Amino acid sequence: MTRNQIVLSLIAAVLLAGSAPASEVKIFRTDTREGILEGSFQGVSVDSLGVLELAAKLESLEMLEEPYAFDAAGHPDGWVIGTGNSGKVLRLNADGEITELAAVEKPEIFAVHADADGTVVFASSPDGKVYRVRGGGEPEQIFDPGEKYVWDLARDRQGRLLIATGLEGRVYRIAADGSGDAEVLLESRDSHVRTLAVLADGTVLAGSAGQGLILAITPDGEVETVHDAVHPEVLTFAVASGGVVYAALLASEASQVDLSAQRPSNGDGEGDGESDSEAVVVSTTGDATIGSRSAGFKGPRSVVLEIDTDGTVEEVVELQDETVHSLLWHGDQLWIGTGQQGRLYRFSDRQLIQERKLEQQQLIALAAGGKGVALVTANASAVYRLHDNREALGTYTSKVLDAAQVARFGSFLWEGDLPRGAGVELAFRSGMSSQPDATWTEWDCPGCTAKPCFDGQPDCSGRRRSVSLGELAKGRYVQWRAELGNGGGKTPRLEASELSYRQENLRPKVEKLEVLDPGQILVPQNFNPTSQTFEPWNPNREGIFTTLRSESSSSDGRLKNLWKKGYRTLRWTAKDANEDDLLYRLEFRHDGNGDGGNGSDWLQVANKLDKEYYSFDATVLPDGVYRFRLTASDRPGHSNGDALSDDRLSEPVVVDNSPPVLESVQRRGDILEAKVRDALSPLRDAAFSADAGEWQPAEPSDGLLDGRRETLRIEAPENARMLLLRLTDAHFNVVTLDLLAKE
Repeated sequence: MTRNQIVLSLIAAVLLAGSAPASEVKIFRTDTREGILEGSFQGVSVDSLGVLELAAKLESLEMLEEPYAFDAAGHPDGWVIGTGNSGKVLRLNADGEITELAAVEKPEIFAVHADADGTVVFASSPDGKVYRVRGGGEPEQIFDPGEKYVWDLARDRQGRLLIATGLEGRVYRIAADGSGDAEVLLESRDSHVRTLAVLADGTVLAGSAGQGLILAITPDGEVETVHDAVHPEVLTFAVASGGVVYAALLASEASQVDLSAQRPSNGDGEGDGESDSEAVVVSTTGDATIGSRSAGFKGPRSVVLEIDTDGTVEEVVELQDETVHSLLWHGDQLWIGTGQQGRLYRFSDRQLIQERKLEQQQLIALAAGGKGVALVTANASAVYRLHDNREALGTYTSKVLDAAQVARFGSFLWEGDLPRGAGVELAFRSGMSSQPDATWTEWDCPGCTAKPCFDGQPDCSGRRRSVSLGELAKGRYVQWRAELGNGGGKTPRLEASELSYRQENLRPKVEKLEVLDPGQILVPQNFNPTSQTFEPWNPNREGIFTTLRSESSSSDGRLKNLWKKGYRTLRWTAKDANEDDLLYRLEFRHDGNGDGGNGSDWLQVANKLDKEYYSFDATVLPDGVYRFRLTASDRPGHSNGDALSDDRLSEPVVVDNSPPVLESVQRRGDILEAKVRDALSPLRDAAFSADAGEWQPAEPSDGLLDGRRETLRIEAPENARMLLLRLTDAHFNVVTLDLLAKE
């Protein structure tokens, strides 16, 4: 039996038990990442397939008083954090205690680095300078590159310090203790070198902002281009244990650099490193950020590349609307921190897994130290510690599900893995308002005798489990909640869910019923009159009414107008709030019976119509005034006792198959006055012809041909041998009269 068959059988068992009327069962399915992400998370992760499981444990350590945090690095005693706008470097220990390690004149600390002995190196910007703090001493300046910005710091394999800068786009190298002269290791053609990474063989990778270059500086000083990216900014690297490198590339308004500016020039096209130009603006306020995304760039804001040891480059992560701020290789997995929604991802087994969504909007730095991994956020600044084990409990709450109408809920089926000792506890609530409020039911699990599939109960076998919702109160809206429980370090996995419901049947509504002009008919667009027999056999063995039928039953729903004398067409619109299929019955009766159309003398024209129009031959009816009644029923989806209907009366409809008549003719010299009348319809055309000449309009005595009785003035010489009058009424009944014979 397939999964769908199992689902349908479970639904049928719940909803169709007993004598419940037949109706369409609908299902809220949640089995995609996009659908899951519309809910809320607490201690639960979701992978690229929408699978829920317990997230890595996250501990809140401290809120920072500084308004901005820019960089962080692991320290033997915890972590160090570079902040703004007061030029402070903070140290945070494992217990969450913060001490001010240093404060310098320039306001922003974009780069920090900590050595194994606790020495901290950091750089200030703008007018970047590099400082060192040893033990509890004061910061000492060890290098002034003469650059506006210092973006990154690293140690090479010999312990020498590498400094990545802008606006000149250089990488400097100085001695480990800061002594001696600095060496320019790389002079990029871009304005900024944003990030550095040192590989096991001593190769230094540098990522630039401007043209998005990834450059490799070999131990002997040669420079090679590893990748020339479409995205203009290479923000950061993460080096995996096997030598694979991950690179985050941006085209984002949230970047700290404004790439619309140009490198300052001394006039010969080369930067001199001494310009006071403010060409590049580093923005620390969200709305003012220009960033690295040009107006014409149409790609995602962030991508992550995987650079294999053989030099192969592959895009492995694409984030359309998020900005990557940090990468970290930890626990044989790649961790990714983003903004503007404060999400922490991990890339594992070629899948992108959303591990956390933080209250703060920007996850600016990930730093692994001797006390674990720190997550540092900006706007507002806070620090969290990421543990290697999973949360004990986690909760996922679905978005509010809208049944569109008041509904009865049937069952909840979920599919996934449940290791022994782990648990999934479900709860549900329903209501009539689009946002849960006091009018909603309390969270509950109707029909659950115990925590379902908790503590390794015997009924936890198998991958598919169902809970009856028969006791949940009716409502238009419903939510479900799953609490996942850790079992001996193992997490349950919830892979898909289906919540079934059946709308309370609402009465269909006939919104409009109109009668087209005499002779107008509606047919499908593919109706071909040249291949039809228009005149039906008479009499019609199915009743007195006949209609035109298309030879083909296929139609795209489009209609066209044709004309056929003697035919009438009714057209209507009807809606059903449950989106049920509707069938229509059309009836008629003589008008003027005085019972408002509710009497028993209605006669059927057609039944079980599934189109919203009907054209029929009205010549079978005697002349007179009629009413038509249309009844719309949702019976196709319901049993007799549950089906509902609505009806609507037409305006009075005149059936007129008789032509106008001539009452009298009087001659007054060369003028004939002809009195004509029609029993039911106004006259629409009157023309005369003398001696087989051209037809000419007959002039009404009152100047307007619009009544059922008219006196027509006709110029008729006394010597005319033939004088014809052709009359047409509003129902296109035509008669031609010889006036001389009536004179």
